[in-house]
Amino acid sequence: MHKGFLKTATLFGALSVALGAFAAHYLRQHFSEYAVSIFETSVRYQFYHVFALFASGILYKEFQNKFIKWSGALFTVGIILFSGSLYVLAYFKGIVIPGYDWIGAITPLGGLCFIAGWLCLFIGISKKNR
Repeated sequence: MHKGFLKTATLFGALSVALGAFAAHYLRQHFSEYAVSIFETSVRYQFYHVFALFASGILYKEFQNKFIKWSGALFTVGIILFSGSLYVLAYFKGIVIPGYDWIGAITPLGGLCFIAGWLCLFIGISKKNR
């Protein structure tokens, strides 16, 4: 097992639940529906990839190769870039400060990290050698 990936996944998981509750109980009352939908997308994709990061951490015990390590790292970076940029974008949309739409350009980089992470996970479990 890769303890670092497992610990990171648990922290991102706890953060997902906390931010999801924050969106449900606070943001809905204070932010536009558009800003809330951006925020919810961020929480959803973060939570999906918590499980991918857990899988990387657990699978590393059986498939100790660089592709499994890369998958965990890419899922972590993807969560930070994809979800992080959407959290920031939702904030600026929510408080209605124009001029921060460029933050949305970071999001696809996180999406590419997610895709690359899934592909590395596939390659990593397809070969057992280092």
